[in-house]
Amino acid sequence: MESLLDRRIVIALAIAGGALAALASILQTKGVVGERGARNLNYAGYAFMGASMLLFVFAGLTGATA
Repeated sequence: MESLLDRRIVIALAIAGGALAALASILQTKGVVGERGARNLNYAGYAFMGASMLLFVFAGLTGATA
């Protein structure tokens, strides 16, 4: 569990989530994916960002150090 609370993991999850959300918009604008595909990519991106936020809060509550 300590490895999940590592600062690098939390930051990597947030960056991956943001990249997926941005990619969904870009791919939909270019016509590569449809509305449903973009929505699924957005959901995946928000799931990564949500996991990052939960781990950040949990690390703060448990006093985990980086």
